[in-house]
Amino acid sequence: MDTTVATQSHRRSFLATVSAGMAGLVLAKPKTVFGSSANSRITFGIIGTGGRGVFVWKKFRQNTPDNVQLISICDYFQDRMDFFQERFPDDHPKVFRGLHSYRQVLNSDIDAVVITTPPYFHPEQAAAAVEAGKHLWLAKPVAVDVPGCTSIKESGKKAEGKTAFLVDFQSRNSPFFVEAVQRVRGGAIGEMVSGEAFNHFPAAGKPDRGGLTESEYRLRCYPTDRVLSGDDIVDQAVHAMDIMDWIIGTHPTKAYGTGGLKVRLNNGNNWDHFTVTYWYGNGPVIDLNCSRFVNRYNNLGGRVFGSLGVLHAHYCSDSWGTGPVSIVGEIGKNDWEGTEHDNTWDIGVNNNCKDFIRAIGSGKYMNHAEDAANSTLTSILGRTASYQNRVVTWDEMIAANEKLELDFQLE
Repeated sequence: MDTTVATQSHRRSFLATVSAGMAGLVLAKPKTVFGSSANSRITFGIIGTGGRGVFVWKKFRQNTPDNVQLISICDYFQDRMDFFQERFPDDHPKVFRGLHSYRQVLNSDIDAVVITTPPYFHPEQAAAAVEAGKHLWLAKPVAVDVPGCTSIKESGKKAEGKTAFLVDFQSRNSPFFVEAVQRVRGGAIGEMVSGEAFNHFPAAGKPDRGGLTESEYRLRCYPTDRVLSGDDIVDQAVHAMDIMDWIIGTHPTKAYGTGGLKVRLNNGNNWDHFTVTYWYGNGPVIDLNCSRFVNRYNNLGGRVFGSLGVLHAHYCSDSWGTGPVSIVGEIGKNDWEGTEHDNTWDIGVNNNCKDFIRAIGSGKYMNHAEDAANSTLTSILGRTASYQNRVVTWDEMIAANEKLELDFQLE
């Protein structure tokens, strides 16, 4: 039941071994991985057939065409499933409709499941997938609140060594980002002192309500709904903060934030801008600037300023991007050209698809649950500090264990 509106489909968007392609891939023997015949296709279910679900399955079909088979799909909205099937006419999956139809997908004969629903539902659905013994591909953010992140961590522990648990952050599996972080870890910019993270995009769109009920309309337009999406700082800026946490190697210890809703007044209850300062213990101080109203401007990523140089880390796509992935330092010593434009959007997803299939075939399962939950908590910390307009510590946030409640009248 991914209900991403069309204008959102290209937004969605761990230190991993960069894929070297699918050449030579051999699936494991029967029953050692997924219990079907040797060298057979890995069977998939997709929970959420909106823009992101379509995009992810397209990537699997492009990157691992001989290794995947679609068995079942589900969504709350029938037209989303109709559109999905029109895009993939060669697939003939079973179709289930309803808010809880994910259970029917998990009960179908599948080895792996892709979850691309609104983030509010991720913890419940991920827990069910792990309990069912399915390999899991989960869209970001993994949750919208502290209890949800705790649930994701618990699911990750249950899956450890048994099934793959991949969270689809693209930068952590894009070659230039991986090399940049390795260079920073090797001392290329010296001591990390300060930095800036940024996440700027146009407003999420809201289609005509038509005959939808209020609950159905909220679900349809979930990127504009605070509870379903976690607000923009969680739903979108989690990419930027995941990059910063990854570079620094840990999560922040406290944050101060502010923001509000000034421009996008008739487009949901999410704030349209946040400004947050994060302290990483005795490490660097990072400022996040996040907005969701600007026109014809996209920028995502961060910079870290060190005693010996500066890391530029811009997440880009073919259709947008404003900077490089590179290190500016002393010429001939620690400077690094990197690239002027890393198509992180496609490269990261392509590599994630290949690695997911390779992991299932080899039995060497990745598990991103802990890191992804912490990155999401970093964004939740910024949201909490901004809503309260004060300094909030990580420990205080965890202890408060605030849960976002969803008042829905849907079946």
